[in-house]
Amino acid sequence: MPLPLGRHPPMSKCLHYFCGAIRRVGLAMTCAVSTFTHAQTAPTYADVAPLFAQRCVVCHSGEQAAAKLRLDAHASVLAGGGRGPVVKPGNAAGSELIRRVKGQSQPRMPMTGPPWLSDAEVALLERWIDAGAQPAPSGGAAQASASPAAVLAPGPGEPVTWVHVAPVFAQRCAKCHTDGGQMGAPPEGFRLTSYASALDAADRARIVPGQPEASELLRRIRGQALPRMPMDGPPYLSANEIGLVQRWIEQGARGADGKAAAVPVGANVRLHGTFRSGSRLDDLALIVGPGARLDKAPALGQRAEVRGRLDAQGQVIVERIRAR
Repeated sequence: MPLPLGRHPPMSKCLHYFCGAIRRVGLAMTCAVSTFTHAQTAPTYADVAPLFAQRCVVCHSGEQAAAKLRLDAHASVLAGGGRGPVVKPGNAAGSELIRRVKGQSQPRMPMTGPPWLSDAEVALLERWIDAGAQPAPSGGAAQASASPAAVLAPGPGEPVTWVHVAPVFAQRCAKCHTDGGQMGAPPEGFRLTSYASALDAADRARIVPGQPEASELLRRIRGQALPRMPMDGPPYLSANEIGLVQRWIEQGARGADGKAAAVPVGANVRLHGTFRSGSRLDDLALIVGPGARLDKAPALGQRAEVRGRLDAQGQVIVERIRAR
């Protein structure tokens, strides 16, 4: 309905409103085009390589790459590992790599987690795969390289945590000590694919926080207990790797968050070694009470098997000793 005579706004004001509207429409169109252009920019390997370098290649690189899966170059990522491809270009949801980092397949990756990859990092990998898992453009990152030795070594005054030892277990142990590994089921049900499974003492304790000499795992990788581990050795773990695991246990078998683990009081242990004077198994002092059983009592210097349980300090209360 037309306004009454004399109520129309001045022409200059109409032009001002009209021009303002045109500017707002133009700005909106510019933003929309910018957003559309950005959405069309698919990530390439150059965008995901830093993520692989920071969180993955410490385990998935080199000749001892975990699960024979190398994530240190574009071609290696697409080639996959011992169980086949982990990336299906154009299909992130169907890619095992995505299922692992989301925890939809176990064990969840990276093995040094938690913390796991952030939602933004997972989304980046998904967009890269959905867009075809393209290589880096010419001159872009061709490799996701990182020095495992540098990652393994704690800084000055820094405690050894799961973050430092997990790559050793991933590269040398988890190929068997996982579900569906090289030996089928994990030997004796012992899994070394996560912090929780490594410290699981439901069957028996293989790692006793604060007590390396009472830890079956350390005795196995040293060769004090037979068969020596890993089964595919020699070469066995290096002196530096064994020392790292020993320090980790000494300092409380800390998780990735730096917190020491509790001693699994009352858990069973089964240890092999050499019986020494003073009721010792190598350098481990044993608590041998009147109820301890001696089967084929070992002579000094003879190999022996000790079965017992842990007290609150992680000491071994012997239930049975027998010569091996």
